[in-house]
Amino acid sequence: MQNGSFYTIKNKNKLQATITNYGARWVNMMIPQKDKSSVNIILGFDAVDSYKKPSAIYYGAVIGRYANRIAEGKFKINETAYQLDVNNGNNHLHGGTNGFHAVVWEVMEINDNSILLKYQSKDGEEGYPGNVEVTVSYTLTDDNVMRIEFIAVTDKPTVINLTAHPYFNLNGAGSGTILNHSLTVNADNYTPVNETLIPTGEIKTVNHSALDFRTFKKIGEKIKNNDMQLKYGKGYDHNFVLNKSSDVLSHAAILIGDISSIQMKIFTTEPGLQLYTGNFMDGSNIIAEGNNDDCRTAVCLETQHFPDSPNQPHFPKTMLLPEDEYRSTTVFQFDLL
Repeated sequence: MQNGSFYTIKNKNKLQATITNYGARWVNMMIPQKDKSSVNIILGFDAVDSYKKPSAIYYGAVIGRYANRIAEGKFKINETAYQLDVNNGNNHLHGGTNGFHAVVWEVMEINDNSILLKYQSKDGEEGYPGNVEVTVSYTLTDDNVMRIEFIAVTDKPTVINLTAHPYFNLNGAGSGTILNHSLTVNADNYTPVNETLIPTGEIKTVNHSALDFRTFKKIGEKIKNNDMQLKYGKGYDHNFVLNKSSDVLSHAAILIGDISSIQMKIFTTEPGLQLYTGNFMDGSNIIAEGNNDDCRTAVCLETQHFPDSPNQPHFPKTMLLPEDEYRSTTVFQFDLL
């Protein structure tokens, strides 16, 4: 139990997912095919220790307390300054070295199609203020939806930004590049970054740029463009400002596998979506049938609030107060074309 265990949920259509309470990870997702075989579309491992390798620490994990980057690991609440763990150059990334991805969550409930996990994050953990209680539920419905719901409360003002971080390859984990997957993102704007991938503060149109995914485009179509944004991230590693004006569940993106024809629709209550094209994957992990996790053999679509929001007053707020409750829902709907 110290290292975590694995749990399987399924629906009546023979979709099946595995979750581990080490990092509350989404380990795999088995999608039935017309020939009665199944394809696993998430990069993951059969052993918890495999997730402790530096090259695989975020695979499938729940990310917190703050997904994405905070500049220099610094922010203020009122006039109190906080210094977080700095684990990505000069910046704080994905909750720090011992963030939510690196702890064992308590399994609260489990049944055939859902699992509920809880974690108690202590005041001062990785530099964050407040004792925070977080729950995440994974529910696999009979309409072929994986529904992920977060709830969090705190006893002291803090910042929070949770996301799930599965690495998708809709052709099958270990099957090769995702550059021929087709993608559309429901966003007219994005948040440009500097050379350390911290937002500049600007909200910029995707018009006439390599970041325009408003209509279907192969992920690799413009990934090698002579664009400083792509050079900073060594590919796509950018937050898109979703076209929405409230926190209702709404359409965010569609991803289609070029070989499998599996279609994944994403809906979220979050204001942003981080597109990460596996630019730093290095082939050092064995994923499936002896295949390695080579560069750009998976894509992440992380629903979230914006990076560095605690230091960007005009970005959507990420403050959580003791009298409030943090809630976030993201839905992944799977279809065979």
